[in-house]
Amino acid sequence: MSTTEKEINQPVRRGSFLEENSKSLLFIAGAIVVLIGIYFWYQNVYLKNRAEEASAKMYKAEQYVGAADSLANKAIKGEGGYPGLEKIAEEYDNTKSANLANLYLGGIYLRKGEYKKATEALGKYSETGSPVADPLALGLLGDAYSELKDYKQAATYYKKAADKSSNKFTSPMFLKKLGLVYEHLKDFKKAEEAYTKIKTQYPESTEAALIDGYISRASVQAK
Repeated sequence: MSTTEKEINQPVRRGSFLEENSKSLLFIAGAIVVLIGIYFWYQNVYLKNRAEEASAKMYKAEQYVGAADSLANKAIKGEGGYPGLEKIAEEYDNTKSANLANLYLGGIYLRKGEYKKATEALGKYSETGSPVADPLALGLLGDAYSELKDYKQAATYYKKAADKSSNKFTSPMFLKKLGLVYEHLKDFKKAEEAYTKIKTQYPESTEAALIDGYISRASVQAK
């Protein structure tokens, strides 16, 4: 029997894998420790510093968000040494400021009639758990798709917005818009359901005051 055959036929010793691969395992273990260290540094130092930097730079652009349309470009592009919302969103991704910048941009583009850009910016917004910002982002997406006459997409986002945070302020507003796009889609049954939900669940809302007329109109068309 050759030396090679003897080696092949020898029983594998218990623990031989660890003995033969101890250097590799030590290297892997070391690499894991390094990667964990990098992860915590990235989360607690790098991202934190970037977030603080983004927040400090964005305050100037925020001053123009609710201003007249003539100042909208300053909010988008920036002014002087201060970056605009576009740059904040692009260069400081993974920060709260960049996320908020996308929401701001969506609203501004919508106001400017740049509906495609609005959908792109709002599509980058990530939910934060905010009972105000999260449904607003979804509702603005609904508005943008409505303006683009993509009523199926609009209905999807209005429904999500109405369900996201149930309250008498945003929910009835988006339910009414949901009913209107269902009417555009000739789905009068669903339109009636959306309007009726305002009447039954949010009777004290502003939208509820005149909702009977919308319910009647959708009901007649649904027959």
